[in-house]
Amino acid sequence: MPWAEVTVARRALPFLAAVVFALAGASAHARLIEKIIKVPVKVTNAYGKVIEQEVVVSVYHDSDAAQPYPIALINHGRAAKAEERAAFGRATSITNARWLAAMGFLVVVPTRIGYGVSGGEDAEDTGDCGRKNYPPGYEAAAAQTLQVLDIVKQRPDVASNRILILGQSFGGATAIAVAAKNPPGVLAAINFAGGGGGNPVTQPQEPCGTSQLRRMFADYGRRARIPTLWIYTENDQWMGPKYPREWFGAFKAEGGVGEFVQFPPHGKDGHGLFTQAPEVWRPTALSFLQANGFPELTVKPQEPR
Repeated sequence: MPWAEVTVARRALPFLAAVVFALAGASAHARLIEKIIKVPVKVTNAYGKVIEQEVVVSVYHDSDAAQPYPIALINHGRAAKAEERAAFGRATSITNARWLAAMGFLVVVPTRIGYGVSGGEDAEDTGDCGRKNYPPGYEAAAAQTLQVLDIVKQRPDVASNRILILGQSFGGATAIAVAAKNPPGVLAAINFAGGGGGNPVTQPQEPCGTSQLRRMFADYGRRARIPTLWIYTENDQWMGPKYPREWFGAFKAEGGVGEFVQFPPHGKDGHGLFTQAPEVWRPTALSFLQANGFPELTVKPQEPR
């Protein structure tokens, strides 16, 4: 079904007050164009409850980019407190959305169920610290990712067979959950500081249920055949320095395809490297993408670092 027909027939993509933002671009003439859409999604939480609602999605592209655009979908993380999840915004994704758009991607940033402007109940709850059940939470996030992609792939201006999935923290682990499904068109996935159960205040560097996470990532490794890149720091106060290596090792041991990079300490808490210091990880990510399905990617010389 053509993209224009999806908007009308399925009511999947109404613009919020027809808002279209033109944000300052990397060059004197290029602009970052943002459109806000809503997409209906359906998930099942860890307790077997089916949740259906619309989620708000920001879609970006560079005004100078050539069509068809490859797609990059960014998944956000998960705050420890409900009030922080309710106040969640997409502002921290804009800098990296701009970078990806400047290289030609159509960048898709969903605000998932239970967060920020999308609102709703907590569909990604994985239980108390001593009784973690991680897979359903990441399954709910992965299901939303794929349902949003199904809509975006119907646009006539995209290359639906050239997709990148990336995310930070809970969203990083979601990128690996998506890779385990080997969805058509997804060529690569990047996991930034992925995992769950962390809290730098109550248990710094000691996330809940580390063995459950290891088993989950091992299961993903048995199924995932998409190239993945795992990026962490030595002073991640949410996930710690050792557990991510164990999770990646379990993933690889079961057949998962991937590279693991752990950067030196950054700031007080390296968990936020994705948004706080993109200049550190971007060369590594760019090399990975050029080697795994996106050889044409180049960084514009005028782009601020």
